[in-house]
Amino acid sequence: MSAGSHPRRHAERLERAARFVEEAGLDGLLVTPGPDLAYLAGHAPPPLERLTLLVVAPGRDSVMLVPLLERPEALASPAADLIEIVGWADGEDPYATAAKLVGAGRFAIADQAWASHVLGLREAASDLALVPAGRALPPLRAVKDDEELAALARVARVADAAFADILDVPFAGRRETDVAADLADALRRHGHQTVDFTIVGSGPNGASPHHEAGERAMAPGDAVVLDFGGRLDGYCSDITRTVAVGEPPAGFPDVYEVVRRAQQAAFEAIRPGVPAQDVDRAARAVIGDAGYGESFFHRTGHGIGLEVHEPPYIVEGNAAPLETGMTFSIEPGVYLPGRFGVRIEDIVAVTGDGSVRLNEAPRDPQVVR
Repeated sequence: MSAGSHPRRHAERLERAARFVEEAGLDGLLVTPGPDLAYLAGHAPPPLERLTLLVVAPGRDSVMLVPLLERPEALASPAADLIEIVGWADGEDPYATAAKLVGAGRFAIADQAWASHVLGLREAASDLALVPAGRALPPLRAVKDDEELAALARVARVADAAFADILDVPFAGRRETDVAADLADALRRHGHQTVDFTIVGSGPNGASPHHEAGERAMAPGDAVVLDFGGRLDGYCSDITRTVAVGEPPAGFPDVYEVVRRAQQAAFEAIRPGVPAQDVDRAARAVIGDAGYGESFFHRTGHGIGLEVHEPPYIVEGNAAPLETGMTFSIEPGVYLPGRFGVRIEDIVAVTGDGSVRLNEAPRDPQVVR
């Protein structure tokens, strides 16, 4: 059973969602396939053209409309006893049925909802007002419970193990795609059920934070950014380390130390009640003071859980206070076009008085062959 799949836990989540809706002055929440549906109902169908819709409203029993051919799977989900499951058959108008189940009012709708479903609901229910859930409600999944934290710690540990393996493979003379394949193999070997990304940016390619691994052959003197992750029991990993192939390029040790200190400053800034943007500011101050401010041009971090990118976002302008149980990345970087990039990323969890790192792979400079 995946983390968070016990019926009692889904009951608590549905109750909390209804409370958020009521506190926001809304009439309900509409959820289509995606991480929110899996989180609330334990049902994870693929997002397809057939409408699946969970309706959560204060003072009402939750109800989920599903394609009739998917109803057996929905009835087998861990929250099936908590939710009325209504099926619709091909040839019927699911939006007309949904309009009757939803009723009138102002509803938040999941950010992942397809535009075709949103428009279909609006056409079928002229007295239904829809607003994005991400703007109208607090993030449902940002604060993790103990089982979720344990799941994230497990997947982080196996990502650490994959990095340990990659330090032993040859880099010089091989292509970025070769090392990306090695990373994917290592992630699977250590327990990842899926591999979501394997960024390998060598030499000047490392100055592009989301560089896709390509055909460039690595050579002694290259710095290589390795950013990789996947899923185990539904929860995501995401880790970045930067290594040097043999003797590092000129200037690399100094830049690496700046990024390492910035990441440590961000880590030390984390505690409950601190605005998310203050963690970003802590990392940015170190990099700015070292003269590389313009070379750090992305946010310091993003939340992680059932999605690799989810709230909270550790970025200037996000003044929302951190809460115990939130999990997110801290990943400052410096990127020097035509030369190299350096990024160090760990997943952290907010504790009662600070934070803990879920990744413990070495953060000091590592040399590969």
